[in-house]
Amino acid sequence: MQQKNLNKRLKKYLADHQIEKKFDKQLKLLLTNFRHPSLNTERLEPKHFNLYSFRIDKKYRATFLLYEDLIVIVRITDHYQK
Repeated sequence: MQQKNLNKRLKKYLADHQIEKKFDKQLKLLLTNFRHPSLNTERLEPKHFNLYSFRIDKKYRATFLLYEDLIVIVRITDHYQK
């Protein structure tokens, strides 16, 4: 699989929350093994959008679109935000 480069807003979010290294590690796992247990990959509703999320760590998740062999990260969030 391939990954489209992150936009500036997502890079800033990673830097502001000091999770760049964790994100990079999990992204490498995602690109090599989409179903790796530590990713806790989930398909989101509605399913026909091919929208998924994976765990960066216990607090943060990344949401991405899957187009055949291309992954596009669209959002990085605090999984437990209110």
